[in-house]
Order: sequence, then structure tokens, then C-alpha cells
Amino acid sequence: MPFDPRLLASVSAAVAKAAMETGVAGRAIADIEGYKRELLARRDPIASTLRGIYERVRRQPKRIVFAEGEEEQVMRAAVSYVNQGLGTAILVGREEHVEETARAAGLDLNRPGIEVINARLSSRNAAYADYLYEKLQRRGYLARDCLRLINNDRNHFAACMVALGDADGMVTGVTRNYATGLDDVRRVIDSKPGHRMVGVSIALCRGRTVFIADTAVHEMPTAAELADIAVEAAGMARRMGYVPRVALTAFSTFGHMGGERSARIQEAVRILATRHVDFEFDGEMSTDVALNPKLMEQYPFIRLSGPANVIVTPDNHSASIAADMLQELGGATIIGPLLVGLDKPAQIVTIGAKDSDIVNMAAITAYNATN
Repeated sequence: MPFDPRLLASVSAAVAKAAMETGVAGRAIADIEGYKRELLARRDPIASTLRGIYERVRRQPKRIVFAEGEEEQVMRAAVSYVNQGLGTAILVGREEHVEETARAAGLDLNRPGIEVINARLSSRNAAYADYLYEKLQRRGYLARDCLRLINNDRNHFAACMVALGDADGMVTGVTRNYATGLDDVRRVIDSKPGHRMVGVSIALCRGRTVFIADTAVHEMPTAAELADIAVEAAGMARRMGYVPRVALTAFSTFGHMGGERSARIQEAVRILATRHVDFEFDGEMSTDVALNPKLMEQYPFIRLSGPANVIVTPDNHSASIAADMLQELGGATIIGPLLVGLDKPAQIVTIGAKDSDIVNMAAITAYNATN
């Protein structure tokens, strides 16, 4: 059975409280809950970060639409979302199918905070179809095509709910591959003005947290796109409470064994320099140099004050492979890919995701809606 780091914080806090009550403790701890948070942060930075996200959302609850509302794990995530005081959960699905699945799973959905909406029967369909047609009419879609998408496709319906303000964010991906979900979302929700849509995965391994980009959107980014990816990933790291140190990685290190593709990384570094960004960055460098302080010492001119905590790779193949290998071989905990740079909050979980993963993604979506 895997060890839950939250147990260490709870037990240690309980021992400290008992010691104070019996007079054994040398000094009193004024804030036991704060003490627990500090212990948790030392042991598990991601758990600490998620705790902060949950606390922020509880203060500003949000309406999150779960596009695949007929799936049991999605219903469980919705119940958990509401039970934890994060806001309202909206399940997209046919009422009879949702009720039947919930009954078989022993779930009670007839409670405040949970709504079930049948996309085909919604009174908002005409408005959603008009909105979608306005966006897609010059991309080969007829008005009836857009109405069909709204009536029959849960992702387009959910995304339109978010785009038109009927929900604060959406979560999807349980029943479809990531690329399909991403295409659905991008038809409805644009990038935020001045931003680029990027996929960022968070890796927690051996007590270190590293943000890896782009793990979802850009297959072979240009130098300018790599610079944008670095900006978006650094911004996400900062919002999560980290001081970003960005490494633009490659096979080569500062020109040694470089090639045509290394030149693209070097150009991205030059572009970042012209933008006067507010975070540390450097490249091109191999990943081991970026992460290993001993290897970094061989390059005294490097512009990072310590090991990188944001890794920008040359393409999304290498980013995704790196995250997968860290998880499978290194025992890392991986969160994401998380979509950043969207004008409205939307996240896509991996196909077959567990209810705990879904509710975490819903909380992150709600957190993004508060900013």
C-alpha cells in the first residue's frame, strides 16, 4: 500500500497537540492547522499546492461543468467537488442514464449543488449554436452543423456554457483521447488575448517539483512559439507559488554538439531576452545540466541561480515522453497536461481518469476562474 504523506502531517500535528495539552512540549504551537500545512509542504509540495488551490476555491466557489456526466467516475468527482465546498457541479447527460448509473453506484445526486443538463433539451441551444456558427462559419461549418454539434456533442455544449458565462469552467477527457478533446475545446474557446495555449505537466519526483512544457498543444514549435511556451509555463509556475527558473532544453548544451534544431532553441532564448521577461531563463542546454547543480557548475556563465524548475522541450513529443518516463520509471507523480493561456478555463483529463484525478482537475479549473 503506498504511503500517504498527509498521514505524516496529521499524526505529527496530533502528537504536538497532545504534548502541549499534557505539558510535555517545550513551546506551544499557536496554529496547529498551519503547522500541518508546513509539514505537508516539506514532504509533498504538490499536495501543499493542491491544498492551497482548494482553500482558495472554497472562498470563491465556482460552477464547473463536467462534460461526460453519464460516467460513474465523473459523477463521483462531481459529488466530491460539492462535498468539499468547491462550488456547483453541472453534469451533462441524459437524465435517465445519469439516474440509473448513480443508483447502481449508490450515489445520491439529488442534493443542492449538483445539476444535470440534457444537451439536446437545453433552452440555451439556440444561443450556443448561434455563437458557434459565428466562430466557425468561415471554417466550413453551416448553421445546421453547429446546431448538430451543440445537440449531440457534450464537449461543444459544455464549452459553449463556459464561453457564454453559464459555467465558470469545464472538465472533459474521460471517454475520448486528449487530442479529440483539445480540438473540441479549441473550436469554442480561444486563447486569451496576448497569450498562447500551452499544455504544462507538473512532475513531483524525489521531493522536487518540475513544470514540463509543452506536453499537449504544439507538435514542433518555432523559436517564437518556444519563447511563448516558456512565458506561459513560467506564469503557471508562479501562480502555483514557485519562483520560475526556465531551461530551454535540447540534445546540445550551449552550442556543443548542436545542430539545426539547436539553433531554434538558441533563437528562442534570444527572443526571450528582447522581451525583458521577469523570470530567469537560459538555454540551449541538456536536461541533466538544467537539473543537476554539479553539472551547472561547469558553465559559470549560466543565467540560472539554481536548478531549473521549468523545462521547455523542443517539441511536444519529447515533453510528453519525459513526463511519461518520469512517472513510469522514476515513480513521479504527474499532474496534467494542464491547459494554460485559454480565455476561459477548461481542462482535459487523460482517458479513463480516476474520480480523484477529475476532482483535482475541476479544482484547478475553478482556481483558474478566480484569477
